[in-house]
Amino acid sequence: MSALRIGTRRSPLALAQAEEIRLRLEATGVLADIVPMSTSGDEGASAATSPQGLKGLWIDTILDALEAGDIDVAVHSAKDLPAEDDAGFTIAAVPEREDPSDVLISRDAASLPSGALIGTSSLRRRAQLLAGFPGLEVVDLRGNVETRLRKLAEGEVDAAVLAAAGLHRLGLEPEHARPLPLAMMVPAPGQGCLAVQTRDDDDDTMAAVAPLDHAPSHRALDTERSLMWRLGGGCALPLGAHAIVGLESISLTAIVATPDGTTVLRVETEGGTPEDTATLAAKELIELGAERILAEVDAD
Repeated sequence: MSALRIGTRRSPLALAQAEEIRLRLEATGVLADIVPMSTSGDEGASAATSPQGLKGLWIDTILDALEAGDIDVAVHSAKDLPAEDDAGFTIAAVPEREDPSDVLISRDAASLPSGALIGTSSLRRRAQLLAGFPGLEVVDLRGNVETRLRKLAEGEVDAAVLAAAGLHRLGLEPEHARPLPLAMMVPAPGQGCLAVQTRDDDDDTMAAVAPLDHAPSHRALDTERSLMWRLGGGCALPLGAHAIVGLESISLTAIVATPDGTTVLRVETEGGTPEDTATLAAKELIELGAERILAEVDAD
């Protein structure tokens, strides 16, 4: 078998993720080359131009290349994926999940004063920050990990929230960082997971990447994506989900929140399969009023 071609975005984090997969494949005796490419999101396109909304912007050209056979494997941050795979593709492997938590990083060690600015571009993070840190102001902060850390250091904001997994994969250890507990900040569906995607008719490539799969992490991702699908999740929603896979059952913590943080609907469910667990969580969230919140966000 010739070297596999791994498609990925050009950002430092995306390249680090692809290199992690390349090294894992190499350890199993499979050679691979990384093929960086730009997506519509990297080029500044609007979510209105994407059939899959905001999330689709970060994967479109990679999936086009995969479909055309220009690459054999696509590597994504699983939280960037829409809730449902496009026809013809499959997530063939999910390596063991990194820490899925979010991290609050401040410029100094002192407690954040009233009125301090916390930066994030995520509705999910914004809602939970406003609920958990009354008196602080949440402002928009965009860019890759390094850009956001630079803006923090330059004083554009007093603190920022980033994913622990991204920091770890880039080898970054900000000095004044503290993980936000699950009780305060439920992560995005798929956060910390890498999705190794192939064409669903490419048996050779699926077999080559199969040894990278970590079954509990894959089942956790399936659970969280299943919930996202049941709640209409193709766009960036104020939705958090964190699944833990046990020997006989899966537990799921999930939230839906108003962007202003005044309402945070939270459920904790348990089931035997990803679908059963997600179905129960979606039912409970809908009974609490999640559909109304998500419809209002989608209308905006």
